[in-house]
Amino acid sequence: MNIDRIDKEILRIIQQDASLTTAEIAEQVGLTTTPCWRRIQRMQELGIILKRVTLLQPEKLNLGLTVFVHVKVAKHDANWFKKFAEHVDAFDEVLEFYRLSGEYDYMLKVLVSDMQGYDHFYKRFIAGIELRDVTSSFAMEKIKNKTALPLNHL
Repeated sequence: MNIDRIDKEILRIIQQDASLTTAEIAEQVGLTTTPCWRRIQRMQELGIILKRVTLLQPEKLNLGLTVFVHVKVAKHDANWFKKFAEHVDAFDEVLEFYRLSGEYDYMLKVLVSDMQGYDHFYKRFIAGIELRDVTSSFAMEKIKNKTALPLNHL
């Protein structure tokens, strides 16, 4: 897929405010509504635009503690990983889940209300599957948090 200057600008705009109408986006990029709509549709069909969501303020919903959970595992086979991925997916508190290189095998980003909420999560998490080591780091301050992907390389 070739992303031109206008596509890039459309992507930048909708990453900032997905509630804008196609006409509003078109006006900002210098197109009429129909060609802008076609570009957005094409990028959706190609899977560049996955979905449009509403971002919520975690602290306003009593979710003020962000925890990065690093996991070492004893097994590395496909069957165990499938079970582990299903286990992790069952927890709404887990927002992100990565397989890593380096000292730890996996990292989870977990959002809970407080330390007691994390303790509740942790006990359920370790009870459901065999793990070699679990280490948690607690975010003390959110310095940068953005959802918009960088587009300068395009």
